[in-house]
Amino acid sequence: MLFNRSWYNRAGVERVMNFCTKKETEEFLKTVPGFEAMIERSGITLLKYYLDISKQEQKRRLADRQRDPLKQWKMSPIDAKAQKLWKAYSEARDKMLERTHTVTSPWTVVRGGDKEHARLNIIRDVLWRLNYPGKHRRLHRPDPAVVFPYDKACYERGLIEA
Repeated sequence: MLFNRSWYNRAGVERVMNFCTKKETEEFLKTVPGFEAMIERSGITLLKYYLDISKQEQKRRLADRQRDPLKQWKMSPIDAKAQKLWKAYSEARDKMLERTHTVTSPWTVVRGGDKEHARLNIIRDVLWRLNYPGKHRRLHRPDPAVVFPYDKACYERGLIEA
C-alpha cells in the first residue's frame, strides 16, 4: 500500500495553513503510527516515501506551472504561499517524519530534484523490497544517493533540504 502526501496533509499543509488546530495535528501525529502498524499487522505492505526538493527547485517548478498553459490547472492559492512559508513547511515536515517514522512503518526519503531519476529509483526500491513470483535476482538496487532510509542524521549530512 502506498499513501501519497495527502494522507499526511494534516501534519503538513493543514498545520501550516491553519486549516486544523494544533490539537487536531497532535491527534493525527499520535494516531498515525498505530494505524499504520495495524495495516502492517493485517498483512499489507506499507511503503512510505517522502519526496524532498530544494526551495530553488520548488520555485522553478511553480514558475513553470504559471508559464505553461497545460500545467496552470495545478496551481492553487496554497502554492502561491509555498515559498513564503518554506521554513514553516520544513518544520512541519521534520516533525511529521520524526513522529511517524517507526520500525514497522519507516520513512524512505527520495531526493526529488530530478523527477525522472527519482521516479525510476522509487520503482527500483519498490521492486527490490517486495517479494513476488519471477523477481529477477540481478535486479538493480536504487541509487543510495537518491533513495535512502530516514533518520535524524539525514539533516546533519545534508540529505534533506533545510
